[in-house]
Amino acid sequence: MLGFIIGTTFHEFMHAYTAYRLGDTTAQREGRITLNPAAHFDPFGFFMMVLLALGIGFLAWGKPVPVNPYALKGGRHGMALVAVAGPISNLVFAAVLLPLFNFTAAGGLIGSSQVHLVVGYMIQVNLLLFTFNLIPIPPLDGFNIMVGILPNRWTMILEPIRAYSIQVLLLAVFMLPLIGRQIGIDLNVVGNILDPISQLLQRAFFSA
Repeated sequence: MLGFIIGTTFHEFMHAYTAYRLGDTTAQREGRITLNPAAHFDPFGFFMMVLLALGIGFLAWGKPVPVNPYALKGGRHGMALVAVAGPISNLVFAAVLLPLFNFTAAGGLIGSSQVHLVVGYMIQVNLLLFTFNLIPIPPLDGFNIMVGILPNRWTMILEPIRAYSIQVLLLAVFMLPLIGRQIGIDLNVVGNILDPISQLLQRAFFSA
């Protein structure tokens, strides 16, 4: 749970800070350029976070950062930078935690074994936040990155999908795998994309 709270806080902070650096003061005016978790608290997202920590949930989130794309330097390319800043912050945070994880691995200090477990879990959570948010479906960051870097004609095609963000996300993450299990076909597209990347990152971090 702590890993989700801290990881989500860093994630949303970096969205807000990057938008501010690119000229959009919307998040700043709403007090979102802060590492205070309360500023990024979403009641229902937190409830889902609790369920996820208990092993009975499938999705959790923080309070989305408001961004005015028309105020950003670089237009939709600026929006792509704002979007990628969140996942990158999770990857960097996981890397920062790695020395502490390795230091406590031996368990020589009092309480180091417990610290080792907690830090290892926090690394895993931040790697998961990194990979999951880069999936190019709305409302995830990967969609904004994709729209920001593709040619203009693709933007015109993809933008209308944003209006159905929640439906698309629930369909991809929850409904398709559920339907697939019922009919005996693997329809877990998100999991099939996410799992190999997640396993690769975990091996890279935990075998270092």
